[in-house]
Amino acid sequence: MARKEKYNVAVVGALGVVGTQMIETLERRKFPVDEFRPLDIPENAGKEVTFNGKPVKVQAAVKENFKGIDIAIFSAGGAASAELAPQAVEMGAVVVDNSSHWRMNPECPLVVPEVNPEDLKWHKGIIPNPNCSTIQMVVALKPLHDAAKIKRVVVSTYQAASGAGNKGIAGLRQEAEEYLKTGKPVQPRVHAAQLAFNAVPHIDVFQEHGYTKEENKMVGETQKIMGDPDIKVSPTAVRIPVWYGHSESINIEFEKPITADQAREILSKAPGILVKDDPANNVYPTPLESNDTDETMVGRIRQDLTIENGLNLWVVSNNIRKGAALNAVQVAETLIKMDLVRV
Repeated sequence: MARKEKYNVAVVGALGVVGTQMIETLERRKFPVDEFRPLDIPENAGKEVTFNGKPVKVQAAVKENFKGIDIAIFSAGGAASAELAPQAVEMGAVVVDNSSHWRMNPECPLVVPEVNPEDLKWHKGIIPNPNCSTIQMVVALKPLHDAAKIKRVVVSTYQAASGAGNKGIAGLRQEAEEYLKTGKPVQPRVHAAQLAFNAVPHIDVFQEHGYTKEENKMVGETQKIMGDPDIKVSPTAVRIPVWYGHSESINIEFEKPITADQAREILSKAPGILVKDDPANNVYPTPLESNDTDETMVGRIRQDLTIENGLNLWVVSNNIRKGAALNAVQVAETLIKMDLVRV
């Protein structure tokens, strides 16, 4: 069957913070959309979103509303994806899912297009989007791994409030307003502790060995995406009071020698990366800058002087764009390019 020129596309969770960004990303990248179908919880059916300048009514995310859809991009949470993604596939769609539910399923390729697009060849209908903090890290790690083979990664994340969705943004705003008004500690509304003017080393629930679920995601997902179960990852995930943009301090130990200058040159040529690394002139990435860029920004590239074959990096990316919506849309674009959309 000949490849289609345009595709019927559904966004599930169309009214959420990531769903809204997915719609904007489809527009901005001029995705070849024939019919656009926004889906959300039944209570939101009848509301409207705007796509390419035209209002489109939201429909209920139920099985029958996937009929005729070629590509369904999900940002509706794990429970909804567990139920609806197989139904969408049954109705003929390929699913790109932003929840964590399918990520470590051995039947599902976990894909970052700059890193492992070839894994799309074995998809069976459901392609999970990796965790936001994992995505930006592996975009930076992959070209360095190809050059000098990574043995171990120690990563500390500084994650934006929007990582907890609209409620995370609203919670931070309310806390900040209340704290500025009273000058007294406030009761946390969404995050594990007061986030306003604070840093909270607690994202998701604590699990075995004292690591959180968020931290453990970064271990398994990195190994799966990079295709190397021997890469050791030691993570600490921290929530900080910024709206958008996750930052990561990454320490890497390699098997082979690699200098900071070599890493800088490699990264400057790598897809999806913008090197901002001139600390003498105060040039380095900050989360505020990520509001206006799709690239993963890398700076503070320097030798680790305490170990052989070690580097330190500072990596920043917009968690709602590359960390979620953009990566999902790029996966869909790659499916089309590789002729892997089942139509």
